Amino acid sequence: MKFRSMLLASLILLRLGANAQSSKRPNIIFIFSDDHAFQAVSAYGGKLAKTPNIDRIAREGAIFRNALVTNSICGPSRATLLTGKYSHRNGYPRNEQRFDVSQVLFPRVLQQNQYQTAWIGKWHLGSLPEGFDYWRILPGQGHYYNPDFIEKGKDTARSEGYVTNLVTDYSLDWIQHRDTTKPFMLVVGHKATHREWLPDLQDLGAYDHINFPTPANFNDTYEGREAARNQDMTIATTMRLDFDLKVHANYKGWVYNRFTPEQLSAFKGYYEGKVTKEFDALKPTGSALTHWKYQRYLKDYLATANSLDRNIGRLLDYLDRSGLAENTVVVYASDQGFYLGEHGWFDKRFMYEESLRTPFVVRYPGKIKPGTQVKELMCNIDWAPTILDWAGVTTPEDMQGTSFMPLVANHGDKSKWRKAAYYHYYEYPEPHRVSPHFGLRTERYTLIRFYGPADNWELYDLAKDPGQVHNLIGRKGFEKITADLKAELRRQIVQYKDDDALRLLDKS
Repeated sequence: MKFRSMLLASLILLRLGANAQSSKRPNIIFIFSDDHAFQAVSAYGGKLAKTPNIDRIAREGAIFRNALVTNSICGPSRATLLTGKYSHRNGYPRNEQRFDVSQVLFPRVLQQNQYQTAWIGKWHLGSLPEGFDYWRILPGQGHYYNPDFIEKGKDTARSEGYVTNLVTDYSLDWIQHRDTTKPFMLVVGHKATHREWLPDLQDLGAYDHINFPTPANFNDTYEGREAARNQDMTIATTMRLDFDLKVHANYKGWVYNRFTPEQLSAFKGYYEGKVTKEFDALKPTGSALTHWKYQRYLKDYLATANSLDRNIGRLLDYLDRSGLAENTVVVYASDQGFYLGEHGWFDKRFMYEESLRTPFVVRYPGKIKPGTQVKELMCNIDWAPTILDWAGVTTPEDMQGTSFMPLVANHGDKSKWRKAAYYHYYEYPEPHRVSPHFGLRTERYTLIRFYGPADNWELYDLAKDPGQVHNLIGRKGFEKITADLKAELRRQIVQYKDDDALRLLDKS
């Protein structure tokens, strides 16, 4: 009888413990990569590479088919994540500025609500982080091999190894040594897959057996599109054989001066012993050279992404082993999309689909049904409000986004969700001479207003022209569509208080 009473008491305690665990505020891990194209994620139907661990998050949670950025460039995207605001409101519209960390940041709001917060990896905002109990960041862009890290409260120090592995090592170490009496929020900031695309040694040549098909608009002539014609980001002319593709590379340059002798020997063995020899034997010119560069670009880019997916797997496996998985939200996103040969380009910036859309998958056990597909337009201004929503915290008034939980909740109300998304890009002329522009994206159409060196409008019907090569502005039959979209663009500009864009619009 005594044994039965003890067993019953134990079962009651176990059930109470389980209920307490399920009611606890969740831990949050936001894995944030750099320049990782949705076309390179197999969960999005991409055939270029396999990304089983990113796919696992999508399979066990939700995948957003139209996750959009509001300014497709590295630092400004991070500023929007932190603030939930457009670039013109958070004060960081271009790279290589100094981000104002005194403004309202979602991690500081979490701190004020008893969360532990940390950022580990790429930060790239000019100032040092605030609002975090712990941080360990790469100075500037950081290095792929043997990078320096600046750790909170300590001097800058070099770490030996490959950056994606190191960022994951330090993230796991922080999770294991955190204060377990509080929930935590961790941003894992990866350098991959940013240019100069240096793969981990174990991934060298991972895609050499593949001949990648070129995108349908690879040979785009940019007819009727002044800004597209005058950019400087083509594979044909901008991409460098030595710097980008490691053909007759200068191994005394800054990219390689951090390598250990053993690392450099392996690296040179592949790029000198195989890649450069192949190039010298072929001696490609003209269109053959452009296609050769495209193949090498994808092989290096995707090989660099291999370590990204592999390390996401390490993190997911740890959550499983430690018992944290059931009460931890895991997000994977990139700071923006990237061109993998579309329009003949690499890089981002333009408000065309490949850079406007970013991969975004999220797993939240018990709250987001596995296999959820989201087609609505979701913007990166929505990320911070959603994170606060997960923590049970009200969104501060100055944040411009909205929690996307109604899009993934079983009984969410989607009726009031946005039907259009606003975008504004600023950085000109360097590094790629992309004319500044703002615009509107709806489910079917993209409307863009270029200003500065280019001074014109563009309109695309995504249903009929997914490659965005036929500018419909001024075409007969599109007068009403254009007028309606321009009216909605003005409404969005007013709503988001973009006064500079409004002045430009009034001059049109």
